[in-house]
Amino acid sequence: MEGNNIVDSMNANKPGFIEMLGGEITGIDIDKKTCTFEFKISTQFCHSIDVVQGGFITAMLDAAMSHAVFATVEGVSGVSSLEIKTSYLEPTRAGTLQVVGLVIKDSYKTAFLEGRMYNAEGLLSATASSVAKLVRAS
Repeated sequence: MEGNNIVDSMNANKPGFIEMLGGEITGIDIDKKTCTFEFKISTQFCHSIDVVQGGFITAMLDAAMSHAVFATVEGVSGVSSLEIKTSYLEPTRAGTLQVVGLVIKDSYKTAFLEGRMYNAEGLLSATASSVAKLVRAS
């Protein structure tokens, strides 16, 4: 399946929490093994007026990383996080965020993933790394 077809299919079948967070996949790069999301975050997901709560930041990074697996690794029917580490580099404020997930390395049963979050000004505000268990279609 071509990148645009994958984007359309994944956006049509996205989980409710991605919809709740205003998320939309904007790009897939099969060769680079990346998935890019745009999230439009309102202040209802914030503390301290407009600073996005860390759990939502991790959820967005996790979504981009797992969708990178689904979009670029053949035969995967499930992705379960075994470990996630999130680093908060700057306050992430409500607004439009770009989140990129990347498959660093994958094997039959596991994948090593990275995620990056950029604010509306293009500043890197958070990163994540993850080890995930892959479930293969039988």
